[in-house]
Amino acid sequence: MPDPADAHCQRERRFRALYQEYYRPVQAYAVRRMEARADVADVVADVFTAAWRRLDDIPPPPDDRLWLYGVARRVIAGKHRGTRRLRSLLARLEANHDASAGQPQETANFLNDRLLQAVRRLGAAEREALQLVLWEQLSHAEAAEILGCSANAVAIRVHRAKAKLRDTLGPGNGAASPAGSDHAAGDSGPVCSDRYSPKGS
Repeated sequence: MPDPADAHCQRERRFRALYQEYYRPVQAYAVRRMEARADVADVVADVFTAAWRRLDDIPPPPDDRLWLYGVARRVIAGKHRGTRRLRSLLARLEANHDASAGQPQETANFLNDRLLQAVRRLGAAEREALQLVLWEQLSHAEAAEILGCSANAVAIRVHRAKAKLRDTLGPGNGAASPAGSDHAAGDSGPVCSDRYSPKGS
């Protein structure tokens, strides 16, 4: 019967060899296809996370390189979809007057500006995860399929994004607000609803 410890060591050795051999090729593949340098590191990390998780599915050389490129292509496609959806979201937020119905125009503009600024300040990975889960109403597992990462990674990104939005939009953050600041504090509630707390993987 194979020794589990020895099997684990062999798995680690194979992954280490794969990483050392293809880290730079995968990185170069991402650099040529991503606009933001910060997103390249996310792509590489997601590709090798998938490689570790599905190590037994990776074919032997030279097809292993093509397998990694296929994963990278899907990860990048997911990020591009997320970017397009984010731009659409921001456009909807900028044009949305429903949430401000019955509020003074000054307060409505203030709330929209604060929300847009807060969303734009999030990291790219956090923005994409937050958008897919909150606005597109996807589960963490469904968002993970689009982003090419684990459901747990999506949960962590959403949790961090919501915490940052709470810090920015919630009371006591040091930001000046116009009359009706109670509405400004309350308006952040749906964005950071506890309904979307991270799920266990």
